[in-house]
Amino acid sequence: MRVQHDIVIVGAGLAGLRAAIAAAEKNKNLSIAIISKTYPIRCHSVCAEGGTAAVLREDEGDSFDLHAWDTVKGSDFLADQDAVEFFVREIPREILLLDNWGCPWSRREDGKIAQRAFGGQSFDRTVFAKDRTGLHEVHTLYERTLMYPNIVRYDEYFLTNLIIEDNEIRGVTAIELKTGDLILFEAKAVILATGGAGRLYGFTTYSHQVTGDGMAIAYRCGIPLKDMEFFQFHPTGLVPSGILISEAARGEGGYLRNKYGERFMEKYAPERMELAPRDVVARAMWKEIIEGRGFESEHGAYIALDLTHLGEEKIEERLPLIREAAKKFVGIDPVEEPLPVRPVAHYTMGGIHTNMWTETPVKGLFAAGEVACVSIHGANRLGSNSTAECLVFGRVAGERAAEYAMRKDFKHVGNEAYKEEEKRIYDEFLGRSGDESPYQIKKELNEVMDKYFWIFRTGDEMKEGIKKIKELKERYKNVEIVDKKRRFNTDLIYAFEVGFMLDLAEVVAVAAYARTESRGAHYRLDYPKRDDENWLKHSLAYYTPQGPKLEYIPVKITKWKPVERKY
Repeated sequence: MRVQHDIVIVGAGLAGLRAAIAAAEKNKNLSIAIISKTYPIRCHSVCAEGGTAAVLREDEGDSFDLHAWDTVKGSDFLADQDAVEFFVREIPREILLLDNWGCPWSRREDGKIAQRAFGGQSFDRTVFAKDRTGLHEVHTLYERTLMYPNIVRYDEYFLTNLIIEDNEIRGVTAIELKTGDLILFEAKAVILATGGAGRLYGFTTYSHQVTGDGMAIAYRCGIPLKDMEFFQFHPTGLVPSGILISEAARGEGGYLRNKYGERFMEKYAPERMELAPRDVVARAMWKEIIEGRGFESEHGAYIALDLTHLGEEKIEERLPLIREAAKKFVGIDPVEEPLPVRPVAHYTMGGIHTNMWTETPVKGLFAAGEVACVSIHGANRLGSNSTAECLVFGRVAGERAAEYAMRKDFKHVGNEAYKEEEKRIYDEFLGRSGDESPYQIKKELNEVMDKYFWIFRTGDEMKEGIKKIKELKERYKNVEIVDKKRRFNTDLIYAFEVGFMLDLAEVVAVAAYARTESRGAHYRLDYPKRDDENWLKHSLAYYTPQGPKLEYIPVKITKWKPVERKY
């Protein structure tokens, strides 16, 4: 079966929904499809808690240059500065648009939109809706999409491949989960907005559906992945689940304490303390743990996040979700006692290589949000810049895709491409016999990533990790999918996701092993210094059957030369 739309958007989180609205407003006659493997309001974007950074208070001392400098410094100087400057100027408009569309931003007493402190931001510029910011942003955008009759949704469709001919996008293939049928979506333009790859790790804040599908498919189709060695570890994941305890908890005044009751961040970032950037805080916490100053528990060592001094009224007003989650998942009321937390895999700084207009090397194919690497985050993302990125570059992708589609005619995809994909999925993959379980391979992959590619890395350990990932990839060739039916076959989808994650894990591993320096979230004990002379550059990983082939491109520097990073 085949359907035809001018623009196909894959992913219905913040970036995908914003792209759809932008394209629909560009031209009401364009037919726009949103394909997502979940229902839109179950996307991972709803899990964003703390807020969205934007310059709204120039009269009170904030500025675009200050937001850009914080972002560039936070990135350990690996961000492309032209993209950062564009980004910081565009995001205030998005905040006001969402306000106009009904997003319930928290307010100051004077009625203006409230902003809170976040790590690495030298001004309190994080706009928020209590501690449910992502949920309210998604709901606002989702409701807005319902106003446009030219937006058509395909919920619970699973992307399997891109159709590219002569380096130009022709469409995508996806499995309709309800029936198990393969659908060919012909399109003039495609936007990938499929999110990050956080489920590579076992201890993670990510929803289970965040398996890097769009990144892996683009990579297999010859599109390079950029800066995949940089994976963010958020300082505060709830122990033992990994559920995110928002940076807002520290932004509102929470303390990190070791087992001696010390606010140890004084040793590591005396100026910013708990509000240093995430890579700095996560390393400090991990150092406290491995040197024996963490609390011990049956679920491993942890650090205490102390909110008790904030009082019940402030916690209920600013952090109600955190209180509710803590009570529900660990039986602790943060009003009365500290929460057990430790660093947790949280964000993919790398992704599909795009320019600052979200264009990939394939004509008509765009990428926005966490799936893409523009790059504005460089080696370390500042908290509250991610939802901002989704809004700004989601809009850019929607507008650019619309302009591209308006210039193009449909080019019919031959039956061969569809038949080949159908054979690959149902005959070669679903019909395969073997003695390996995708569930076991996924479990072992998580263990490898948690052990060898965590906060502190060494060449010897990473070399061992690469070997183990390659062994898992070999075993994956012998995977059998037990459920042979087509309708709602979650075994089939899971097996696909594991294959995607194995490819991405190999890219993360090989790129990290190659980068012989420490920069941002990539910290090597055997190369503890940043090396601008040799490594002030982006990595590009290209697919080959033998594994990723690495190339490098320069970082774009406009105003800010690299300096030592102190907080």
